[in-house]
Amino acid sequence: MDPDLALVLGLIVAAFSIPSILSAFSDSRAPRASAVTILIGGGLILYAMQSSPGGYTLAEIPDVFTRVLDAYMP
Repeated sequence: MDPDLALVLGLIVAAFSIPSILSAFSDSRAPRASAVTILIGGGLILYAMQSSPGGYTLAEIPDVFTRVLDAYMP
């Protein structure tokens, strides 16, 4: 898997799990599904950081999103 794609997918999965975590806490239940999605997102981000030579900086993330969208969207 392309490290850029893994980073973008990991960030999207992690971002989508935040509302699920907040919902679970507000309903006084355990955030089990949210914890799994955070682990999946974190694993994808970790894979991307280790696979990319030199890693990523915070300033590079918008460029990575643009590269992925250009590469995978027709």
